[in-house]
Amino acid sequence: MVWWKRFGSSRGRPAAAAPKAQATALQAAPAERKVVARRSTGIRRALAATGAALVLASGFALGVNCERVPDTDAAYAAYEKGDRATALRLSQPLAEQGDARAQSLLGSIHYNDRGRLRDDAEAVKWSRLAADQGDAAAQFRLGLMYSEGRGVPQDHAEAVKWYRLAADRGHPQAQYNLGLLYATGEGVAQDYVMAHMWLNLAAAQFPASDTRNRNAAINSRDAVAGKLTREQVLEAQKLARDWHPLDRPQHEVPTS
Repeated sequence: MVWWKRFGSSRGRPAAAAPKAQATALQAAPAERKVVARRSTGIRRALAATGAALVLASGFALGVNCERVPDTDAAYAAYEKGDRATALRLSQPLAEQGDARAQSLLGSIHYNDRGRLRDDAEAVKWSRLAADQGDAAAQFRLGLMYSEGRGVPQDHAEAVKWYRLAADRGHPQAQYNLGLLYATGEGVAQDYVMAHMWLNLAAAQFPASDTRNRNAAINSRDAVAGKLTREQVLEAQKLARDWHPLDRPQHEVPTS
């Protein structure tokens, strides 16, 4: 029997003024015009200064608002290149804003790192936040952590819960581990039919390029088949054919 490693918006005109009054007004007009001109110049200067300040202020605001905000894809790209420090820096603010994929990535960084970034408590915190939003990779990781007792007390029943949530979203590693737990009866009642179903689904869900895990799922499924009658195998195969994922799994992150 083969058991593989668990994956990790007034209108009128004005009155005519007396001639003397008109002359007085005309004599005074040049002086008034000078005063008005001086006032206008001062107002224009003040407005110009205010306008410049407003332009500078708006330019500053635009500069701040136009600054590129890192996206989750950039964080994942850095992670996949092995630059976990950059991935952490890019994903942290996004995760704090509630981005499930960024939260899942943070969980993976803290779970998988072998140096100063490893932090089981942080891995559980961010993975659980992402898992509660339906992120399959985070759900799978929580299953791993409960299976291993990392950052949480070891609890196979809780591991089954999280593996099942991820498996229902088409996560092949979660399907594989769930199949093994059904086969061994850890955290769930032993059921070879259900074990065969989940291992069969895992074998089909793993990419063809992932020969290692795909072969492990096939070998484990075949080992379980040896414990079933023909009718039970047919039942398990039908369950696998009738299965449909709840939705597509989230962006995958390596588990180790």
